[in-house]
Amino acid sequence: MIDPTKILLFIPTMLLISATPGMCMTLAMSLGMSVGLRRTAWMMAGEIAGVAIVSTLSGIGVASLMIRYPRAFTVFTLLGGLYMGWLGLQMWHSRGSMAIHAEALAGSVAVSRRSLVTQGFVTAIANPKGWAFFIALIPPFLLSGKHLFNLHFAVILLVIILSELLCMTLYAVGGKALGKLLRHRGNVAIINRTAGTLMIAVGLWLILQGR
Repeated sequence: MIDPTKILLFIPTMLLISATPGMCMTLAMSLGMSVGLRRTAWMMAGEIAGVAIVSTLSGIGVASLMIRYPRAFTVFTLLGGLYMGWLGLQMWHSRGSMAIHAEALAGSVAVSRRSLVTQGFVTAIANPKGWAFFIALIPPFLLSGKHLFNLHFAVILLVIILSELLCMTLYAVGGKALGKLLRHRGNVAIINRTAGTLMIAVGLWLILQGR
């Protein structure tokens, strides 16, 4: 069973979150600048595997919470919205690890395929913000009272994977051109403020969903 409305709402939401500058997207951009798109694809493969695991495990916990403790789920969704709003404010002021800094793109990278895959996988798995995002984002789009492993969740997972892959590819392809812009602090501030504003909008949307 699939809820088309929830899927159609989840697609732009996930694309917005994936496109927001963060650890994985910054990594894809910097590797695109230093080692090229073809080699960056190995890092993307590791990141996609990590994201699939994180989103599935997050969904399992959230699904159980939804069924057993619906009020706790509402509070959890509200806290997730507040958390993302706080991160958005930090990004707007070019603070925190989610914000892009020009200094982060200065170095070059020379690593093996195995190291690239490992780097992508560990970045996705070990990033606490990634867990927070999926735990906060997935609940409103699941089918209430249903078990997690169904066709609806499979489509959700596919959207997550394709969104991450698309956005990482765009960051890697545009890495060289974006790198030139990001070396100017003024442009970095504009990008951070735009991404932060979008993040705040998603946080507000989640808060409204939890009411």
